[in-house]
Order: sequence, then C-alpha cells, then structure tokens
Amino acid sequence: MKNIHLKSVIISAIIVWALAVLAFIASYFVPVMSDPGLQANWVLSMVLIPAATLGAHIYYRKGHKTNGFVLGVSMFLVAMVLDALITVPLLIMPYGGTYFSFFSDPGFWLIAVEYISVVAAYWQIEKAVKRTPSVH
Repeated sequence: MKNIHLKSVIISAIIVWALAVLAFIASYFVPVMSDPGLQANWVLSMVLIPAATLGAHIYYRKGHKTNGFVLGVSMFLVAMVLDALITVPLLIMPYGGTYFSFFSDPGFWLIAVEYISVVAAYWQIEKAVKRTPSVH
C-alpha cells in the first residue's frame, strides 16, 4: 500500500460519489419507469461509468502508479464511508430504509463491482496507451 496516495484517493472518490448521488437524486425528478427506485439505480449505474473514469483520471494525472484494482477498492471504500455518514441517514432512512437494507442490497454490490472494474480498466488502458509508441 506504499504506492497509494490517500489524499488523492479521497478527493477522487468524493468527486465520484457526489456525481453519483446527484444523478441518483435527479433521476427521481424525471419519471420514466414505473419503479422510481429501480430507475434511480439504472441511472446511477450509467452515470458511474464516466464518473469513475473521471475520478481515476483525476487520481492518475498526478503521476501516481497505484494498481487500478487497489485504487478502485480504495475509492469504493471512501464512497461506502460517505454512504454510511451521509447517504443512508439523509436519503434512505427518512423513507423507511435502514443501514442493513442499503448495504445488503445486491444492487449496491453490483455497483461496487462496476465501480472497481471501471477504475481498474482505466488503469489498464492508461498503461497500454503509455506503452504504445506514438506514430508521427
């Protein structure tokens, strides 16, 4: 873990978390599906791809060499803490949800896999691009 830069992880993860929460909330204002909760999760899963890519870009632009899987897990752990401190008490519990219902939802864990996978894929692509000589 000596290659992880905690401050950069936290900043990147907060940006991704904020974008994801904003998209999740905003989806309730544009009803397209009959189940607004399912719609919000679909929107979240779609927004998470560019948001996690942006978060990874922000982290790696400083030249950090952290393994993408390690970075993805670290960023997701920060998001979990933010969910526990902010999302659940402010957005879930007032509508009858609990910490258990939030963190045991299979959709939560699918989004976790997506988040970690996007960050890891970004890292792999960045490595491949840097290894490829440019043709001029």
